[in-house]
Amino acid sequence: MWYICKNMIHFKTMKRFFIIALLALALQPLRAGTVVTDTLYSRILGGSSIIYNVYLPDGYEIASRTFPAVYLLHGLSDDHTAWRDKGQMQIVTDELLRSGEASPMVIIMPAAGGPDVRHTWCGYFNMPGWNYEDFFFGEFIPAVEKKYHCGGAKSQRAVMGLSMGGGGSVVYCQRHPDMFSSCYAMSPWLDEPKGEVGGWNEEKDCLYYTCKSVHEHSANDFVANADEATLEKLRTVAWFVDCGDDDFLLHLSMDFHMKMRNAGVHSELRVRDGVHNWEYWHLALRLALPFASRNFK
Repeated sequence: MWYICKNMIHFKTMKRFFIIALLALALQPLRAGTVVTDTLYSRILGGSSIIYNVYLPDGYEIASRTFPAVYLLHGLSDDHTAWRDKGQMQIVTDELLRSGEASPMVIIMPAAGGPDVRHTWCGYFNMPGWNYEDFFFGEFIPAVEKKYHCGGAKSQRAVMGLSMGGGGSVVYCQRHPDMFSSCYAMSPWLDEPKGEVGGWNEEKDCLYYTCKSVHEHSANDFVANADEATLEKLRTVAWFVDCGDDDFLLHLSMDFHMKMRNAGVHSELRVRDGVHNWEYWHLALRLALPFASRNFK
């Protein structure tokens, strides 16, 4: 009888200890990164100060190493706050880093426009009064990677984005394949033939030039016209296009994928249930960050 009672007391003690341990674990704060807002003065953009957000992973402050850099681009009519506020990127990234599905990284979200698309320069390419591509590669990448100890090489740098930012990501990798290890394009705006989508305007305002720049930098035409030396450079980038089955831009993604396939450049294509909205892109980010991680060297 004493033996049974002794074991029962031992069991209760162990059970109590186990519950206390679980409670202590549950009360510990979950590891979380931080998002900071910064600005960069640009001589190329006529003395403008470009605002951007940066996600810094948990432990960044005490780390002595360089982190991989991911450039996360927003769409038309949005700005540097879109991925933080509408896309909830911090929640997604924290979860992926805690689960080990993605590696610790610094994520940079620059502004390339704003809500008033007819009176504010928008876009990732050079156009009259807005040489954004020159700024991005000549000023922005060097400055932000030096300040936040990230990137530094093709093998440690990725670019991704949605809609206008998805198309910008693809074209940036096409025109600068030596800069990025991977590209993840979400519902990408890959071309804008006049009259096809309706973005062109008779008045030559800022939106007119944005549409014109997208057409002049057609990602699909780039693949169709590329010579073998250019295609070989494209093969050094890991490509992923992700677009909803009811997205009005789906035909551009399908055309891009087939042109890449016919040219012998490997590219992943996913067509999931969805439209051109934040519900789709929120889930796409959960796929995009692990993809970038797998392609860091």
